[in-house]
Amino acid sequence: MKSVQKKLAKIGEVFRINGKLYAFNVLANGNINTTYSVKYRRFDGSVRSYIIQRINGYVFKDPADIMSNIEGVTKHLAGKVTAGRVALKFYHTEDGKNYYVDEDGSYWRIMNDIDSVTFNVCSDLNILRSAGKAFGEFQMQLSDYDAASLAVTIPDFHNTKKRLDKFFEDVEADPCGRVAEVMPEIDTIRSMRRIAVKLTELQESGKVPLRVTHNDTKINNVLFHKKTGEPLVVIDLDTVMPGLAMHDFGDAIRFAANTAAEDEPDLTKVSLDLDKFRAFSEGFISQTAGALTEMEIGTMALGALSITIELASRFLDDYITGDKYFKTNYDGHNLVRARCQLKLAEDMWDKYEQMEQIVTSIAHKA
Repeated sequence: MKSVQKKLAKIGEVFRINGKLYAFNVLANGNINTTYSVKYRRFDGSVRSYIIQRINGYVFKDPADIMSNIEGVTKHLAGKVTAGRVALKFYHTEDGKNYYVDEDGSYWRIMNDIDSVTFNVCSDLNILRSAGKAFGEFQMQLSDYDAASLAVTIPDFHNTKKRLDKFFEDVEADPCGRVAEVMPEIDTIRSMRRIAVKLTELQESGKVPLRVTHNDTKINNVLFHKKTGEPLVVIDLDTVMPGLAMHDFGDAIRFAANTAAEDEPDLTKVSLDLDKFRAFSEGFISQTAGALTEMEIGTMALGALSITIELASRFLDDYITGDKYFKTNYDGHNLVRARCQLKLAEDMWDKYEQMEQIVTSIAHKA
């Protein structure tokens, strides 16, 4: 642990953090990067906390592009912070960069640690409505940002067609000999393939536009005020790039409106909560309805179903190929995640007409 603290202290020096690091802990949230909360005693005796992250170089092939995107987006958003909200701040090295590459080639960054609370699973409909509002507002605040200036940090990140093509290629290759045990899950994904790729086909044909999107809209990527429950800021901007509004909406739904965590092993607990679906939809659409096209509004429910199938295939693909992408907490964790998402997708399909009716009703009132 001393070696880790020494390493983190070195990172702090590079970013010119005032004071001395005296404590740290690893934050478990997040499947990709390694994140630390660190405490500094400043030279005036006060204490301040920061977040230090090591960017996952396996997932993000060019972290410098990510940090370039973040630099532009955070500066743009900082100019639009309203009362009661806060801005993300990324610190800079002496040469003006918002990242540092260490002797091992790892990329590091430091940002402000915002006193807040997050939710992995939440039953409070007001919180869910606020989360929807936060993500919708985030998208609208970036509606005048030049999407062409953003680097595509993960090519085809939400290209469901290519994701599923790769999945079935890996099924054929079976590099780790795990395919035989997951044939029921593979068959389920195969049966849903046609509906899952519809949004990609609509985008390819120009029927829905690309926008600046977050692309990882889990509710735990919104920080909330500890006392009031009001949203403070949207975080985790690594995947901000051109994308579909329906994917941002859908990814949030599959996370927030699930009656269980996204890695719940007991599938009897997993379903889509329509009350939660409605609450998030009310918040999101209240901010975006004036800017979205009729086709975008009409495919919101499809966005939820499509992204859930896509993520199930990604979890299962990672399991089949040796668990290299997502961080896992135990053997078979990715398989548990995949099964959970597939159960949720099946329940979404059963409730699909109700989902569409809810979205249509909210959009008409917005």
